[in-house]
Amino acid sequence: MDGIKYAVFIDKSIRLLGKNQNTSNVKSGSTRTEIRHWVELFFGVKVIAMNSPRLPGKSRRMGPIMGHTMHYRRMIITLQPGYSIPPLRKKKT
Repeated sequence: MDGIKYAVFIDKSIRLLGKNQNTSNVKSGSTRTEIRHWVELFFGVKVIAMNSPRLPGKSRRMGPIMGHTMHYRRMIITLQPGYSIPPLRKKKT
C-alpha cells in the first residue's frame, strides 16, 4: 500500500465521488496494474477502469538556479456499482 500517497479532495474529485470514482495521488513510478491490485486487495472492491494522468512538478527557484519538484501521478479509479472506498484520513500526532 506504499504506492498510494494520499487521497485528493478538490472540486473535481468531490464531483466524481457521486459517479463512484475516487481520486488519489500515487508514486510516479507506480504502474496502473500495481495500483489496481493494491486497491482491490486493500479495500476489497472491484475496479472497472482507471485513468492516470501524469502531472508536472512545480517550478522552484534556489537563488539564480531554476529547478522543479518531482512529477507525480494522479489516479482516478472507477468502482463497480455497490462498492465504495472510505475516505483516507491523516494520522493525528
